[in-house]
Amino acid sequence: MIEQTLQSLSHFLPETVLACFFCVIIAQDLMVRNRPALSAIIALLGVLLAVWFSFRQIGVQESLFSGMVVVDAFAVYFKLVVGCTAFFILLMSAHSAEVQSTPKRAGEYYALLLAMTLGMYLMASAANLLMMVLAMELTSLSSYILAGYTKEAPDSSEASLKYVLYGAVSSGLMLYGISILYGLTGATDFQAIKVALAAGHGSNGATLAIAIILMLVGFGYKISAVPFHFWTPDVYEGAPITITAFLSVASKAAGFAMMLRFFVSTSAEHLGSGLGATLAGFDWTKVVVILSVLTMTLGNLVALWQDNLKRMLAYSSIAHAGYMLMGVVVFSRDGIASVLIYFVVYLFMNLGAFYAVMLIANKTGSEHVDDYKGLGGRAPLLSVALVILLISLTGLPPTAGFIGKLYLFIAVLQAKWVWLAVVGALNSVVSLYYYVRVFRNIFLRDSKEAVDPIEITPVQLLLLMLFVVPTLILGVYFAPVVDFANISVSMFSTP
Repeated sequence: MIEQTLQSLSHFLPETVLACFFCVIIAQDLMVRNRPALSAIIALLGVLLAVWFSFRQIGVQESLFSGMVVVDAFAVYFKLVVGCTAFFILLMSAHSAEVQSTPKRAGEYYALLLAMTLGMYLMASAANLLMMVLAMELTSLSSYILAGYTKEAPDSSEASLKYVLYGAVSSGLMLYGISILYGLTGATDFQAIKVALAAGHGSNGATLAIAIILMLVGFGYKISAVPFHFWTPDVYEGAPITITAFLSVASKAAGFAMMLRFFVSTSAEHLGSGLGATLAGFDWTKVVVILSVLTMTLGNLVALWQDNLKRMLAYSSIAHAGYMLMGVVVFSRDGIASVLIYFVVYLFMNLGAFYAVMLIANKTGSEHVDDYKGLGGRAPLLSVALVILLISLTGLPPTAGFIGKLYLFIAVLQAKWVWLAVVGALNSVVSLYYYVRVFRNIFLRDSKEAVDPIEITPVQLLLLMLFVVPTLILGVYFAPVVDFANISVSMFSTP
């Protein structure tokens, strides 16, 4: 037993590193107070080591701790996405006026960021219902606190409270669904659940359907899918921009990783057979396709009326969850690979957009779209970078956003879901309208008041380019990402 545990720990290094550095930051903050730079460096080092150990796990296929956690290409892919996102968020935090305004609590901020990252790593690797719940709660509890980090902001505490309330309800419903599923199958391990369902232990189809629908509430909450999205705009607006950006990318990635692994691992059918053939024959395709259409449509339509850039990007994030759900509807290797490709693209363009909005808010103190009038003359480089990132979010060539949506639509069309692809394309057209509002104010409208130029430092410009350049490069050269995504889903069997 001890030998087995040590063997598991040898493949658990990314998570171990994050847990250790979490403890180090807490100890450092207790012994050396008011040293935010030191806390940031420790957190940055911990994330870099976790990403490095995750990268070294490429090609590993292991089941750890009696099947509670797995290390495979699929988990490694999402660990790298989450780890890279955490790395960029830590760099962004150094330039955030919201974070830097509270140096006395910097240790808490960076420690909780590492705790969130650890939770998301475990979500990507969870192969057991118990581990899935523990990972979700670790992520959620950390994010509840960070959402209300800027106590001075009038909407920060409200955002945190709403986040807690919605999170508590969704977690409770998901746990109820898990308890029903356990009662039907007598198992918590995904593979054991698959065997039990195949043996007819979940033959009560109505009860099983209720269990999975309740679990979908938890999954939908993590990925901000309609109708479980109500927390998203208020939390995104009230939280520090760095936390908003982290939730919009990393939390969504971890949620999709957990949901995809659950459905694929518990399915009695091969990928490509259709989601409707899984889980005792209930037609889950209809449920997921309705979620996809509602999510992308409501997200884009409500974004049309938003004047606050953070709220607009929040609803945009909801819409992008709807696009990615199209890959789940297809339930094929190509469909899941397209979701993985989209997350890499989404990482750069969405984090970059939030970073540009943060830099502007640092100087102007506002996130209102009307305050972007004349920005093109005040900050030309920043304005051009923001426009490129928003064009990519729309999905126009030659940006990475176009490639991400292209692979999603190809997978959907190959599965003969033509009408769903049309709905996705129409939603992309709608999204162009609210992004164009920003373009118009930046370059075609002048501010009525006298305003000073907005200057950014060379370091800030360099970080901005780390988002913009990959967004452009991946628009023309994307083969490595596609190959990595295809390898990462190769663990799933096909007919």
